[in-house]
Amino acid sequence: MLTTQRRALISARLSRDGEIVAKRLADELDLSEDTIRRDLREMAAEGLLQRVHGGALPLVPPLPNFAARQAIGSDVKRRLGQRAAAMIGAGQTIFLDGGTSNAEIARALPREKKLTVVTHSPTIAAELERHEAEVILIGGRLYKHSMVSTGAAALAAIAGIRVDLFFLGVTAIHPAHGVSTGDFEEAAVKRAILAQAADTYVLATAEKFGAVSPHHVAGIADLAGFIVPDEVKDEVLAPFDGTNVTMIGA
Repeated sequence: MLTTQRRALISARLSRDGEIVAKRLADELDLSEDTIRRDLREMAAEGLLQRVHGGALPLVPPLPNFAARQAIGSDVKRRLGQRAAAMIGAGQTIFLDGGTSNAEIARALPREKKLTVVTHSPTIAAELERHEAEVILIGGRLYKHSMVSTGAAALAAIAGIRVDLFFLGVTAIHPAHGVSTGDFEEAAVKRAILAQAADTYVLATAEKFGAVSPHHVAGIADLAGFIVPDEVKDEVLAPFDGTNVTMIGA
């Protein structure tokens, strides 16, 4: 098989399966594993895929900045935020991660509902200015891309708080590689919050499924569920059927 044919096949399999396992593909094509690994290295160098141990994953494009993301898929994110807000009971303590989808949760919360909202996002805290909810804003170094606090100060504050629900923001969701994000320090903060939460849910827009970002946050088994748009196709969610994670439509 010619190099161009192998590379075309690799691209097609990535689109179909969401991953390439080098040994499995080598066995299938009756080629050496070194040949497949060389193809993957060269394709990664050209920005066509992301190399991981044992194979490759689709490349996740870089996110636009926070202001630009506010205009993307606003109707879908609004529905997800409203569904998430409906899950929150009076008297609970919740943690809202940063991001434009989680901002919609804050906007959907009834102003008179009494609860405690913890967040490390100043933009989300500002959404709750007129609410009766108690708001605890975690400080630290501001990561401007996502408008959230990170670093040692944020981690220390998070360690002293227990929450009933954590609404986690991620950039990629994969059945084998879990949920991930693009920044090392932001991922560390997300892991710290998850460790302090009784249940964690992810508001998941369709483009995040089947992708992997550079920094791992959690495995699928660490999550209670995903809140997904009703129009997400069944075949996108099928790889999660064997897990205990709950898919909640919005």
